[in-house]
Amino acid sequence: MTKIYGMPNIGLIVRNKRIELGMTQSRLADMSGNGTRFISDLENGKQTMQIGKVLELLHVLGFDVSISARGR
Repeated sequence: MTKIYGMPNIGLIVRNKRIELGMTQSRLADMSGNGTRFISDLENGKQTMQIGKVLELLHVLGFDVSISARGR
């Protein structure tokens, strides 16, 4: 399981997976119901992203997301 902290890491994971799947930003935007600007901003680590959209995008890419409290 990959542990990520902050948007720059999520953006890097999204970019790497998108490239691994042979997708353009435009194709991923279409598949996830977002615009290409959203995909670009996310991949470039923009700090003010809508979490619901990010979670949906991760789902489209085939990721499972879990959250746990620190120290547990």
